[in-house]
Amino acid sequence: MSCANQGDAAKFLKSFLEEFPNPLGTEDQLPVSPLSRKVSLQEVKGESLDLGLRLLSDRNAPSWLGAAMCNAAVTELLKDDLSPHYCPKDPEQQPEDEQGVVLLQSEPLQRLFINKLREVCVAWQKQLPSPGSSSSLTHSCSVHAIRNTRRKMEDRHMILKEFNQLLGLKDGVDREYYAVFDGHGGVDAATYAATHLHIILSQQEALKSHAATAFKSSFTLTDDMFKIKAKRERLRSGSTGVAVLLTPDRLTVSWLGDSQTMLVRQGEPVTLMDPHKPEREDEKKRIEDLGGCIAFMGCWRVNGTYAVSRAIGDFDQKPYVSNEADSSSVQLNGDEDYVLLACDGFFDVVRPGDVPGLVLEALREGRGSGDDVAQSLVAQAKAAGSSDNITVLLVFLKEPQQLLTHETSSRTGEGGATAAATVI
Repeated sequence: MSCANQGDAAKFLKSFLEEFPNPLGTEDQLPVSPLSRKVSLQEVKGESLDLGLRLLSDRNAPSWLGAAMCNAAVTELLKDDLSPHYCPKDPEQQPEDEQGVVLLQSEPLQRLFINKLREVCVAWQKQLPSPGSSSSLTHSCSVHAIRNTRRKMEDRHMILKEFNQLLGLKDGVDREYYAVFDGHGGVDAATYAATHLHIILSQQEALKSHAATAFKSSFTLTDDMFKIKAKRERLRSGSTGVAVLLTPDRLTVSWLGDSQTMLVRQGEPVTLMDPHKPEREDEKKRIEDLGGCIAFMGCWRVNGTYAVSRAIGDFDQKPYVSNEADSSSVQLNGDEDYVLLACDGFFDVVRPGDVPGLVLEALREGRGSGDDVAQSLVAQAKAAGSSDNITVLLVFLKEPQQLLTHETSSRTGEGGATAAATVI
């Protein structure tokens, strides 16, 4: 660990303990609201890590330190006897298929988790553990999301550059995780997927040998978990999703529905996926073989309802709306420029072939800075007529300035070649 990182860590640990000099008491208000009032044992890890990351990010914790602290705290939390936080069971109100589901009260559980974070701070002030070998992945990214003209913002996204540190993976393979979830009928399904998909992915044995398979299983398991919550809380929302896992030499993509991702290599778009839409011929056949139909009502809809053919949630239309994700994987050779993830609010009005030019235009306007590229792309989609929520997440696989320099030199080279031809 560099002296600068060590100094940043020591400074943050000190400030955190100044804010929380004593453990939270049973009546103390939580500094960050939990996502849910009640959680199952399966949901404890995801909900706790979400709260911890928000708490530490709001206080400007170094991202690597925040991930490590959350992992250490949730590991200790899950060792504890959590039965004092169980919700009392009411068999008369609990459906038969949920009789065995143990629910916990979120507020006291998260007080305990924050106290675990505080204990980690106390211990690490005395001796900061080594973070292990530093990651070879140092990708910068640009993200922007707007509600647009819709009444509610139902998109969610996740950026986890410290995937291994947060989830305790120590197999020596550096990983980054990025995802965009496009909710409909409410934000619950998108929020649930953003909270739990990466947790479930990290627990799949296949992750280390075949990430694409692990991704597909993780989407299905996330949907299965959300189904229990949706039934318990009478939720009717759904969400499409697209997620990518980056390692030093491979990009793995998985998607459910019409949110999309694309790769750009040497200025040219590379197709990674075919989004699931009701009008896609194989999707139409799958739905009809199940006894359903698709109907055009302003856009193609499954059984005249949802405009997506695969999603997390939408249980009133399962299995016509499938929870089976697709995945693909591509070897990285160093020629890649960036990977872009976005919801249909972007891709419905912007063609993938136009993206490289729009990104270069944004880089020129930003004088080589990639910070505002996603904001520029969102503005382009809105100007092109999108009224939907729009989320764009762009992960640079090369430095933004390098992309601009390469583009400028290419144009100069082309101009030189033209001039030489003219002379001849």
